[in-house]
Amino acid sequence: MAEEVCAPLSGKVLSLAAEVGSSVEEDDEILVLEALKMETVVYAPCDGRLKEFKVKVGDQVEEDDVLAVIE
Repeated sequence: MAEEVCAPLSGKVLSLAAEVGSSVEEDDEILVLEALKMETVVYAPCDGRLKEFKVKVGDQVEEDDVLAVIE
């Protein structure tokens, strides 16, 4: 079953720390958001395989936007 990774806050996607298709474990770093000159790391909420990113570097996201899907 797929699990969506949602943005914890509004900000800009600064970097993607994992590759689509790679295995991730709970609490692995997936991507980094920047808001108000501060970086916020987004972690995998579960073990699985990174199915897709719904965003790319430079995208502006709002709180609760879906960033990635893990299955």
